[in-house]
Amino acid sequence: MTRSRPFHSPPLVRALLAASVALALPATAMAASCSGKPPSGELKAERIAAIKPSRSEPGLYEGPVWIRDALYFSDFSFSAGFPSRVRKFSPDGTVSTAIEDAGSNGLAVDANGALVAATHKYKAMSRYDIATGQRADVATRYQGQVFNSPNDIAIAADGAIYFTDPDYQKAAAPGGQPVTGIYRIAPDGAVTLVDGTRKNPNGIALSLNGDTLYVNASDGAVRAYPIKDGVPQAGRDVIRGIENGDGMTLDCHGNLYVTEHAPKRVRVFTPQGRELATIRTDANVTNVAFGGADGKTLYITGAGAVWQLRLDVTGLPY
Repeated sequence: MTRSRPFHSPPLVRALLAASVALALPATAMAASCSGKPPSGELKAERIAAIKPSRSEPGLYEGPVWIRDALYFSDFSFSAGFPSRVRKFSPDGTVSTAIEDAGSNGLAVDANGALVAATHKYKAMSRYDIATGQRADVATRYQGQVFNSPNDIAIAADGAIYFTDPDYQKAAAPGGQPVTGIYRIAPDGAVTLVDGTRKNPNGIALSLNGDTLYVNASDGAVRAYPIKDGVPQAGRDVIRGIENGDGMTLDCHGNLYVTEHAPKRVRVFTPQGRELATIRTDANVTNVAFGGADGKTLYITGAGAVWQLRLDVTGLPY
């Protein structure tokens, strides 16, 4: 392990940290410089006892995002339509419902503090006002057709939104796309297909300087798509052998935290694909985010549980 070096925030990190400090985290939570070492070896996350299933039928927790002083996450069931609500967890142990009928899976926070949601109920990308629960459309169609079941989200410094669109919750509403794709929503609302060749793309994240888009899929690879002048180029696999890859996030060194659903773990990799650590849980996992008062608590969502693990390093809030 190399000694931590001063970290000069590239544009994407500055935008995310600005949103995190002003809107998602307390002022002391994330500094403009990176501190602490990334995890190494074998670690185990602990269940948060206060977060218990809110439904009698089976389902998943998804899309963790830390906003201001709380963790928000989707809680959806496998019953008809995959009904989903957004729940809120505060570190004092309080758990409440923030948005009752969100229809959401993956969540993110934009620079204005709004909740951006991948909503399978609407087969669209949505934006929610957390205070009122009011929803607005971000993107509803590509080439005249609704999406399959938007799943996970990454937001660039210029406001462009990238998202994955597998078919896992396609039955939530009629219609869909002929491919399972990766999409970009430009700041002006124009939607383009980044890649429509991969079966069920899932976790998505942007590199710290915003010049690389990372996406995993059911092909077992994390693929890196270079971004030039705002346009993603052809990708190359930087990590192979991912099992049931799901959501991802980054720490402030640029390391990738990749959830593996059925193996019940999060694996940590350098941007070059070298494995650093494995974080284990006791149930299937779906997604991961950094939060807490200092931005050094890793939150992991999954099957009927949310886990937490204190780390030495700060990371991104979704």
